[in-house]
Amino acid sequence: MGFPNGFTDEPQKSLLSKARGIGSSALRFRGGTLFREAEKAPKPEFVYSTPQVNINPFTPDSLEIQSSAGLCRGRKRALLNDSCGEDMEGSDCELEDEDIRPAKRIPITESNMKSRYATEFHELEKIGSGEFGSVFKCVKRLDGCIYAIKRSKKPLAGSVDEQNALREVYAHAVLGQHPHVVRYYSAWAEDDHMLIQNEYCNGGSLSDVISENYRTMQYFTEPELKDLLLQVARGLKYIHSMSLVHMDIKPSNIFISRTTLPNTAVEEADDEECGSGKVIYKIGDLGHVTRVSSPQVEEGDSRFLANEVLQENYTHLAKADIFALALTVWSAAGAEPFPTNGDQWHEIRQGKLPRVPQLLSQEFVDLIKLMISPDPEKRPSSVALVKHSVLLSASRKSAEQLRIELDAEKFKNALLQKELKKAQIAKAAAEERAHFPDRIATRSTTQNNRTTRLIGKKMNRSVSLTIY
Repeated sequence: MGFPNGFTDEPQKSLLSKARGIGSSALRFRGGTLFREAEKAPKPEFVYSTPQVNINPFTPDSLEIQSSAGLCRGRKRALLNDSCGEDMEGSDCELEDEDIRPAKRIPITESNMKSRYATEFHELEKIGSGEFGSVFKCVKRLDGCIYAIKRSKKPLAGSVDEQNALREVYAHAVLGQHPHVVRYYSAWAEDDHMLIQNEYCNGGSLSDVISENYRTMQYFTEPELKDLLLQVARGLKYIHSMSLVHMDIKPSNIFISRTTLPNTAVEEADDEECGSGKVIYKIGDLGHVTRVSSPQVEEGDSRFLANEVLQENYTHLAKADIFALALTVWSAAGAEPFPTNGDQWHEIRQGKLPRVPQLLSQEFVDLIKLMISPDPEKRPSSVALVKHSVLLSASRKSAEQLRIELDAEKFKNALLQKELKKAQIAKAAAEERAHFPDRIATRSTTQNNRTTRLIGKKMNRSVSLTIY
């Protein structure tokens, strides 16, 4: 008879049981009392097994867990010898507290399960692909909700990518509870591949929106740019408050959640940490996250990489996130795709912004320039950004005010598009006159002849009478 979860009849030792070291030969709790199996030696002796658990380096208590050597081990052994079978109070250092001492990092192969992906999820479509793996839109069979599941492309066990994959899981587990960070639900391994179950963002990535805007020549307006900058800065503020840095902020790692709530519900739900209107931006892809102290830096996309990181100066890592955020916002403003190297790459690192096809306020442009300052100490922190006067005014506006401003900006852009089309037509006509003067002269003569026939010869002249 099979188990209802689709696994085999053979009981698999779960990661939890491995971590607690509980097996057929270990001690067991029953009704708050500690018992030993009947077939064991008559004299009770505390049995220690090496728990197999990973240590998450991003949690504040990771050092405490690593150094925990069972401070009350001797006390517990004495209690077991003297009063085995008697009730033990929780203050007497419970078994679970002592059995969390880690031995070594668990490779992905040791936590493999049967196909949980096929058992628990129904795959709808592939929604993304990157260097690490592919992302699928899935429905969980049990709760009927949609999730994004990221699966590594290559087997990871024993490879150089295994540590990076585990780092992403660690970071998601610690940082996945903020409105502007993609929410994390679960992670597991199948056939040496890592799978991560995350929140599904129905608006896709910011990179997708920028690509579509570039194609249609419709760009983020200044109010939208300020909203984008403010929301992502709030996400970075949260990450930095945990003494962590993202190290790979770019449009493809910013995801969009479009709420379907009515306008009134959205306005009531808006608070200091949420976005304006119906669009919420979330930071995702945490594979490059590292600690501010003792960092292990994995360089991200060179197009958004601060120069000091390239020079292996890691004293201002949080400011590298600010630099990348500035270029992300500037890309949404309509800038040409950034170079991966070369003269323009160095010009940007010197504080020179590329041109954008729209007029933005000087105060906003100055803020973006400050964020890419060659001196990282001059760049504002994420805490300063969320309180900046240029962005604070936008955050305090009501959704209705923002909609009015957005409509006005769209109308202005429509007029500019119309003028641009006229200019393009005039330019095309000028180029035609320059390249084909004979054709233009013939066309002009024909038009003059038509006019002569209409006005002279047999045509009746108009007569104007004035009556006083």
